[in-house]
Amino acid sequence: MAAFACFAILLAGGCQTPGPAAGPAASDASSRAVRSAVQHPAVGEPAPNFNYYLLALSWSPEYCHGHPNSAQCDGSHPGFVVHGLWPQRNDGQWPSNCSNAPGLADPGSMLDIMPSRRLIAHEWEKHGTCTGLSPQQYFATVRRACQSVHIPTALVRPRTSRRVSATAIKAMFTAANPGLDPSDMAITCHNRYLSGVEICLTQGLQPIACRSVRDCTASSITIPHFQPR
Repeated sequence: MAAFACFAILLAGGCQTPGPAAGPAASDASSRAVRSAVQHPAVGEPAPNFNYYLLALSWSPEYCHGHPNSAQCDGSHPGFVVHGLWPQRNDGQWPSNCSNAPGLADPGSMLDIMPSRRLIAHEWEKHGTCTGLSPQQYFATVRRACQSVHIPTALVRPRTSRRVSATAIKAMFTAANPGLDPSDMAITCHNRYLSGVEICLTQGLQPIACRSVRDCTASSITIPHFQPR
């Protein structure tokens, strides 16, 4: 399954190079507790005030059904694409828009895993400014987070739509990612259609049980396939 890390997302318009699988979870429960901040704030940036990250992967086929003219829907991202990497707090709250610091000088460097310059700028303004990282550090962390997750083979450029349960989708991800537990992720849906997968990660980018993250409650979810415009 290692060959299907972000190389698999590359085939579907995602991360540029394969990275190591998410690290195995520790055996004792205490190791899965949310860790305190370990990063050093960049000069001029706020001190980080969050407990873990939420890696949001958007399922392009569903998004493009309602936004056919979006840059995400030009055919280069027919599967999962990175929506963002969001600082989260244990109480279900999250920091946002923490400074007016300028973003990446070259946002085009992220277009292989994120669908548009507009989204890249938005993610920095709303979420990246609250991590205590510089734009370069933040987006390097976004890329490493993406590379840490192996996309299940069945969800790489699917040719037909299928209907499964949220539990089944989680099982696909846990099978492809040793050390990832169903509690470490949430399935998002819209009108019973898969809209994305959210994976909770420590600040060291290891899987961790999600806190106060909404999960799709539909008994079955349609996974639509990409239809070129």
